[in-house]
Amino acid sequence: MDVLDRIREQVEGNAVMLYMKGTPQFPMCGFSSRTAEALKQCGHEFGYVNVLADPEIFENLPRYADWPTFPQLYINGELVGGCDITVEMFEKGELKPMVEAAVNKAG
Repeated sequence: MDVLDRIREQVEGNAVMLYMKGTPQFPMCGFSSRTAEALKQCGHEFGYVNVLADPEIFENLPRYADWPTFPQLYINGELVGGCDITVEMFEKGELKPMVEAAVNKAG
């Protein structure tokens, strides 16, 4: 399977999908850590991929949605953004309802 097809399956198969450096339990960079923490505060499980453990995804994900940096957060198959956007949405109270709606829609 082509790497972009794998990414598409991951993004479309998870209501909330985070591509990050490390894992939510053991983030490997500050941006990934802050993004994962904001998601954890929303109170729902989310999918994630440690891009450091998957060189193909690390190299090709920036092409998938034309977003050059990590982390990358997808909700309902759409790119939300990186750390700054995610944390800002969390602080404004916008992230939690978006995550809840996606999780409830996925059933």
